[in-house]
Amino acid sequence: MAATAAAAELKKNSGADVLEAVITSVFQPGKLAVEVIQVDHNAVPTPPIPVLIVAPKDAGTYPVAMLLHGFFLQNHYYKQLLRHVASHGFIMVAPQFHLSMIPTGDTKDIEAAAKVSDWLPEGLPSVLPKGVEPELSKLALAGHSRGGHTAFSLALGHAKSNLSFSALIGIDPVAGTGKSSQLAPKILTYEPSSFNMSAAMPVLVIGTGLGEEKKNIFTPPCAPKDVNHREFYLECKPPCYYFVTKDYGHLDMLDDDAPMVITCLCKDGGSCKDKMRRCVAGIMVAFLNSALGGKDNAAHDLEVIVKDPALAPTTLDPVECRLE
Repeated sequence: MAATAAAAELKKNSGADVLEAVITSVFQPGKLAVEVIQVDHNAVPTPPIPVLIVAPKDAGTYPVAMLLHGFFLQNHYYKQLLRHVASHGFIMVAPQFHLSMIPTGDTKDIEAAAKVSDWLPEGLPSVLPKGVEPELSKLALAGHSRGGHTAFSLALGHAKSNLSFSALIGIDPVAGTGKSSQLAPKILTYEPSSFNMSAAMPVLVIGTGLGEEKKNIFTPPCAPKDVNHREFYLECKPPCYYFVTKDYGHLDMLDDDAPMVITCLCKDGGSCKDKMRRCVAGIMVAFLNSALGGKDNAAHDLEVIVKDPALAPTTLDPVECRLE
């Protein structure tokens, strides 16, 4: 279903009150206070690799989303993004993979991510604030950059996990340096709707308009054409959603204090990164609420953004969805 068709259908059922709710809720921090929890080898049970958790402080049962960081990045670079999503009623889990400048295959990270998901049923309740419980029957998987490739690979069964994932998010996912040099495992087939995931698993792909551009003549694009967000979206089966932050780059959703030695490698938008973070986080919140059966009328948030992308803090172009 094209975005325009979805917009036409939504127009019959939505009003200014729904539009206002989107503006004042998903793109702004939620009402819940959150706690940042660093979990390492001192925890019992011990996670397979260090994990950063951002969770609501208020007692309750919350869906869980696991965010996998990008190549040579650290999980705490995403702290503001994690806090925003968590404040809307989600427990965010961000593993820290081994850092290496050598771009080897993705197999070890995929296996590590699977082991972290297997740790969640016993390990997560032991470190959460008192009265906060994870609802692991509603578990989402997300990844940025190479972490997007890791997330999609895990969802495609390239490592075994004891838990099932209910939704999948790729944030400017990257699968290699080019069509002929994909990162192993080579998951892109260049055939539409070819990803063979769990039946009807909803997928969100958020891309960046500047990811395909070089920062300078010495560095390659951080999200090269043919192995980036566009191809990931095209290979998804419905229901799937696609948003591109037109004027921002591959690392613009990271915290402002992420090291410049890292961020300087990618073309950036050169404007307010807070708007980019709120845009990405807001779309994630809207999608997770819709995909995981969240709050009342939550599904409308995502539909309204599809209908009127101008409500977002940044320019979204293109915006597409295929629902059947």
